[in-house]
Amino acid sequence: MDKTHEILDTQTTDCCVVGGGPAGAVLALLLARQGIAVKLLELHKDFDRDFRGDTIHPSVMQIMEELGLSDRLLALPHGKMRHIQIKTPQGTFTIGDFSRLHTPYPYIMMLPQVKFLEFITQEAQQYPNFQLITGANVQELIEENGVVQGVRYRGQGGWHEIRSTLTVAADGRHSKLRQLMGAESIETSAPMDVLWFRLPRYPNDVAGGMGRFAPGKIVVMLDRGDEWQLGYIIAKGGYQELRAAGLAAFKQSIVEVVPELNVDSDGLGKRIDLLQDWSQIAFLCVESNRVKHWYKPGILLIGDAAHIMSPVGGVGINYAIQDAVVTANVLTKPLRNHHVEVSDLAKVQQQRELPTRIIQAFQSFIQQRIFTLILNENQTFQPPLLLRLPILQDLPARLIALGVFPVHVQI
Repeated sequence: MDKTHEILDTQTTDCCVVGGGPAGAVLALLLARQGIAVKLLELHKDFDRDFRGDTIHPSVMQIMEELGLSDRLLALPHGKMRHIQIKTPQGTFTIGDFSRLHTPYPYIMMLPQVKFLEFITQEAQQYPNFQLITGANVQELIEENGVVQGVRYRGQGGWHEIRSTLTVAADGRHSKLRQLMGAESIETSAPMDVLWFRLPRYPNDVAGGMGRFAPGKIVVMLDRGDEWQLGYIIAKGGYQELRAAGLAAFKQSIVEVVPELNVDSDGLGKRIDLLQDWSQIAFLCVESNRVKHWYKPGILLIGDAAHIMSPVGGVGINYAIQDAVVTANVLTKPLRNHHVEVSDLAKVQQQRELPTRIIQAFQSFIQQRIFTLILNENQTFQPPLLLRLPILQDLPARLIALGVFPVHVQI
């Protein structure tokens, strides 16, 4: 530790979870329900971020049902996406029909992530052994004799220290704790990046999720009730060239794929004209990787800190929450005993690594075979065999909605 640090206070807990996203929040709730003392550290003052994933998949809804929370979650204002289609000059194809799945929740729930995280943490706050600390900027690991014993963070007027039996890094794709661990990643090259923005959705618009393809262009449309969340797919590394061409050229590219955005509807004006500044558009550098080792003595990585997912299928939240459930299933008993072995941490990776590798391979297939093809203006889109054979058409929906293997709460 830097000798200039003046530690204002030192606290102790069974589990210190760093990162208040879906993985960290759900894990903290699961542990708190079992009487485990848990502190959840969140860098920001609240959970409100722009263009975070807003999808709650059927597998997550089943987990919520096992926790007795599904009815209350469904009582929140939300939308339901029952199918995903792609529209091309050659026709419209359904790539995910969730209504055909054998599940009580045959849809993807569209709920702002801020509302989901507030719901989960409010539930956790019913337990006296849970504490949420916001504005906590974790900067250091406390490591003694090769074992992580907790973290030091800045916030609330100075430096603070939390000592814990276990530290869980759930701090996302830009994980500080992964960096501090020195975890080595296995990189998968993604051929694309995404520009996200929002425009109003009119009552006569189609419902659900839609991919709109034209030669050299892709626009993803996510139904969020009274607005569309749109993603404009670009080839990896093409952002600066697109910016240099100007906002007008960008808007023209969009309406070439989604012409109804450039039509005055009942005097409401042209929706595309609402894009007036680049500040309304968020750039997402698409990455896909996973770390080789999710753990070392005293610390475990889960969610995006362990495996960064491509946005294909919107499965990142799904897999992060499944990580949290497996972590709680495996580690509740060791945490109760205040002693977590490296072999216990290894069990989490053993259960979650194969599903992660399978879904990342599926995402890579979609990216390489569809997105790369469409971004090549000289090729004609033909849906892959996976989308044309009836016997295989349910496979993408199952992978997106339910994951590779079912995960259930066992505590």
